[in-house]
Amino acid sequence: MDNTQQRGWIMKALDFIERVGNKLPHPATIFAIFAVLIVLASGLMAALNVSVEDPIKDETVEVFNLMSAEGIKYIFESFVSNFTGFAPLGTVLVTMLGIGIAERSGLIGAMLRGMVTSVPSYLITASLVFAGIMSSMAADAGYVVVVPLGALLYAGLGRHPLAGLAAAFAGVSAGFSANLSLTALDPLLAELTVKAVEGSIYASYASEITYTMNYFFMVASVFLLTAVGTWVTSRFVEPRLGNYEGEVEEEINYLTKTEKKGLILSFLSLLVTLGLLSLLIVPSWGPLRGDEFLQSPFFFNLVPSIFIAFFVPGIVYGMVTKNITNDKDVANQLTKTMETMGSFVVLSFFAAQFVAYFSKTNIGRIIAIKGAEFLKTTGMEDFRVILLFIIVAAFINLFMGSASAKWAIMAPVFVPIMMRIGYSPEFTTLIYRIADSTTNVISPLMTYFAIVIAFAQKYDKNVGIGTLISTMLPYSIAFFIAWVLMLIIWVAFGIPIGPGTGIEFNQDMWSN
Repeated sequence: MDNTQQRGWIMKALDFIERVGNKLPHPATIFAIFAVLIVLASGLMAALNVSVEDPIKDETVEVFNLMSAEGIKYIFESFVSNFTGFAPLGTVLVTMLGIGIAERSGLIGAMLRGMVTSVPSYLITASLVFAGIMSSMAADAGYVVVVPLGALLYAGLGRHPLAGLAAAFAGVSAGFSANLSLTALDPLLAELTVKAVEGSIYASYASEITYTMNYFFMVASVFLLTAVGTWVTSRFVEPRLGNYEGEVEEEINYLTKTEKKGLILSFLSLLVTLGLLSLLIVPSWGPLRGDEFLQSPFFFNLVPSIFIAFFVPGIVYGMVTKNITNDKDVANQLTKTMETMGSFVVLSFFAAQFVAYFSKTNIGRIIAIKGAEFLKTTGMEDFRVILLFIIVAAFINLFMGSASAKWAIMAPVFVPIMMRIGYSPEFTTLIYRIADSTTNVISPLMTYFAIVIAFAQKYDKNVGIGTLISTMLPYSIAFFIAWVLMLIIWVAFGIPIGPGTGIEFNQDMWSN
């Protein structure tokens, strides 16, 4: 098959994905529809007397009918509390307040620019991928800072700007879950995992789940993905693009003296802040230490620490660079940050109703028991189950980009199933994060996909969806393979995936 035919098949596949994806409603609408479907399904399943025998608790699990008088009463009584009690809502909003100050004061942008403009040219690709991965600490800031900067840096070095754009985009998007620091994604997914566990027969285990549950694995992933992304860029992407023949009129904006001073002082303020926070847990008299270090109240309540760790350096940097001159500037920046969270609040409202109804009806519990029974009949209780789960989640990601939205749907079903066959909720969350990240860069429905195309068109007006996906596909495949191989090694040696967090789950110990 020649090149033309290959490109034809690729474009047909992309056209199909685009057509299907464009027909999907807004994620908030999807959750609203799912909530209604759960209500209808509960009525139908109750009428059909659907039930299942719980082999662990030795009891019959029946469907709670939301269409009954008692069910309708529950819907009305819980309508507000489902939303206000939706754990990810407060967690994300508080975290983003701290990150918002660091971002809008210019601190995060300066950090990323400084990182990629201060390294030797032969390390520029690795620094771009690394900076892209690390940018996830500022949510989506990497898409609008690191990605265009990558193209600009490559152009300034006489290399093809689209190769720099691709390397940065791979780090920002395909490596989104990895980081050397905890990010807003950690508490967000952890809270959804907790909700899924609370709706299972292992509800008592929910209190064991911490935001640091995947930390060890994700730290190691940063270095793995940086190496893989650098190799893919130099081995496949840059040679395929060839020499750049266009003109570059922009100049690289290096850090000014004021920005450098701001970065130094904000870093010092971070060290002081972390030192003060450590007094809460390191000394034996620390008020948040508890009886066991890794099971202390500190690690179960990291959101305030994350907020402070971003907020204080952001304030210091803003004051040095004059981006913050008084309390009104701080309030305005916090307000602007919350303005960008409006869509998340709306999404959370409908997601909260769906999650609550799904848990109340016992449908998830029934599916988990049946699903576990099915998996056991197939004999797939080994790594094949994990691989199958990753493939399914990665495929769904092509059509539904939001990591939290997908996990809110998948967690109540898959977490209990994986617990029943011996895998911990933390491990299930980990393999979901791998799947969710790797296909971001080849999904036309990903929120920032069109923006990245717009950045690319500054250097080549002919760049379209097919161009970008064909450029990013090697990263997606390589990251997927490398991450899965790393996961196999992690499982084979039984390495903890986070502080005090393992891969296996003891059913007998935690069944209610």
